[in-house]
Amino acid sequence: MIVKFNVTELLKDSYNRVIRDLRVSLTDRCNFRCFYCLPHGEPPMAPKEQMLTYEEIEQACRLFVELGIEKIRLTGGEPMLRRDIETLIRKLAALKPAGLHDLALTTNGYFLPERAAGLKAAGLDRVTISLDSLKPDTFRQMTGVDVLERVLAGIEAAKAAGLTPIKINAVIVRGHNEAEVADFAGFAREHDLRMRFIEFMPLDSGHDWSRADVVSGREIRERIEERFPLVPAPVRRGAETSARFVFADGAPGEVGIIAPVSEPFCGACSRIRLTADGQIRTCLFSTVEHSLRDCIRGGASRPEIIDYMRSVVLKKEPRHFINDPDFRQPARTMSFIGG
Repeated sequence: MIVKFNVTELLKDSYNRVIRDLRVSLTDRCNFRCFYCLPHGEPPMAPKEQMLTYEEIEQACRLFVELGIEKIRLTGGEPMLRRDIETLIRKLAALKPAGLHDLALTTNGYFLPERAAGLKAAGLDRVTISLDSLKPDTFRQMTGVDVLERVLAGIEAAKAAGLTPIKINAVIVRGHNEAEVADFAGFAREHDLRMRFIEFMPLDSGHDWSRADVVSGREIRERIEERFPLVPAPVRRGAETSARFVFADGAPGEVGIIAPVSEPFCGACSRIRLTADGQIRTCLFSTVEHSLRDCIRGGASRPEIIDYMRSVVLKKEPRHFINDPDFRQPARTMSFIGG
């Protein structure tokens, strides 16, 4: 039985930010080797017995929704490497009467040509697809695989299945794909997509991140406007990660710029993360994790699990510390944390 959450129980951190958005990583495995995430090849994967089962993920998500979570995004690694992900999506889609408004999936797109329709039928609302280049050679260099055409086919399959609005994520790294920024904007116009440009962040396994490689949000916008003038989208940003723009000439599509390095947006953060091995992370750049898995497997009661969730959320950081001189990069990469 699903019970609607009591509004008096909404999750809030110690800075009075209401937590509405949960990112759930399903696996730390990926079939791509993007240099800004896994430059050193195969990562050390968590043992299978440490990974949350679908039943445990459903239990955690149900409690989070009862506490006011409205959006759940499934991430990885590549989440579609997890066996029979459609089963989990059906379980989570059943939480919509309890207050879940948005069930999304972030993917590299490789598996979408064959599975987009099934994901939609299972109850998935939309997808975000990673696409770091429109040029085969650059795509191969950035991702470690030569499958650009398959990813493009995945975008078309997602559109045909109604997994919309489709967002396209491109991590912009100087010396690699910054010259394609306006081309991406043109791609969004042509295919009516929501393009998201993301600043390069210090989350790579090799810890080789350099501020010199960051293409700032301001530069990204300037490069787009050399070809396509933009105006702010007629929406309130709120807790969204991206500053959103539409094309001044009224063309379809949208541009969003996510600039956590040059223009931090922590003050309105409404997000919390659950890793594939059951650790709650209160910030993408947290250096401390909190084991919800141990709480659940230790036989805690429903009130005890809820109390634990609340206590963790109260430890959420006021902001990230990328721009501080003593910043320490998280030990785990994006493939472990989930996007």
